[in-house]
Amino acid sequence: MLTRQGLRLDPPPPAGYINDRSVIKMPQPPTRTATPSPVPKQQRKRRKEARPQELLAAALSLFVEKGFAATRIDEVAQRAGVSKGTLYLYYPGKEELFKAVVRQNLSSLIAEGQQAADHFEGSSAELLRFLIHTWWERVGATDVAGIHKVVLAEVRNFPELAQFYTDEVIVPADRLFGTAVQRGIARSEFRPLPLHEVAQALMAPLIFMALHRHSFGCCPVRGGVDVDPAVMLQTHLDLVLCGLEVRPGAATAPPLSTPAPAAAARAPKNQKS
Repeated sequence: MLTRQGLRLDPPPPAGYINDRSVIKMPQPPTRTATPSPVPKQQRKRRKEARPQELLAAALSLFVEKGFAATRIDEVAQRAGVSKGTLYLYYPGKEELFKAVVRQNLSSLIAEGQQAADHFEGSSAELLRFLIHTWWERVGATDVAGIHKVVLAEVRNFPELAQFYTDEVIVPADRLFGTAVQRGIARSEFRPLPLHEVAQALMAPLIFMALHRHSFGCCPVRGGVDVDPAVMLQTHLDLVLCGLEVRPGAATAPPLSTPAPAAAARAPKNQKS
C-alpha cells in the first residue's frame, strides 16, 4: 500500500513476530562470579591440629581390619582423606604410624591408670575393679582391642615392634596391676602373693576377651559358647578377689619364694675329704 509520499506502509507485525532487531545479540553487562570466601586462619589451624588424630583413627581401623603387614600407607591416607605426602609429614613410615596408634590408645591409658592408682582413696579391691572395668570400657569394647590380636599374630615377624610393645604396654601394665596388688598387701587387704604372677592372672582374661571379640566374635559361628563380657568380668573379679583377700580367722599363707635357678640346683655339693 502506498501513501501520498510514495512510501510503503505495512501493517504492524503480529505478536511473536521475529524481526532483524530481535535476533541481534545485544551486549550484556559483565556478570561477577562469586569467589569462595577464604577459610579463616583459625579454622585452618584447627583442621591442621586435628589431622594427626584423623590419621591415627584411619590407621587403627585398617590395622585391625587387615593386620599390620597387609596395611599400606596409601590406604591409610585415602581413608583419612589426605594425600600420601601429607601423611609422611606426620609419620615417616608404617612402623612409626603403628607406634603412634599404640601410644595414643594403650600407653596413654596405662599411664592414666597408674596416676589414678597412685591417688586412689578406696579399698584395693575397689581399685582393681575400677582398673578392669575402665580397661573394658576404653579398650575391650572398642576397636582398640584389636591391637592385641595384631601384635600376637604378627609380632614374630617384626622384632623391633615386639620390643616396642613390651616397653610401652606389657611392662607398664604389669607394673600397674602389680602396684594395685602390692597396695592391698601393704594394707593387709590381700594375701602376700607373687606380684608379677598375680598381675598376669588379672590381665589374661582381658586379653582373651579382646582376642575372641576380634576373631570368633566376628564370625557367624553356630553352636559356640556365647560369653557376656560384663558377666565374664564380674566372675573373673569375684574369683580373683576371693583368692586375694584376707579372710578373718583364716591363716595367712607365707609368700611363695622364687624357685632357685636350675643351674644352682644341679651344682655339686662339697664332698668331705
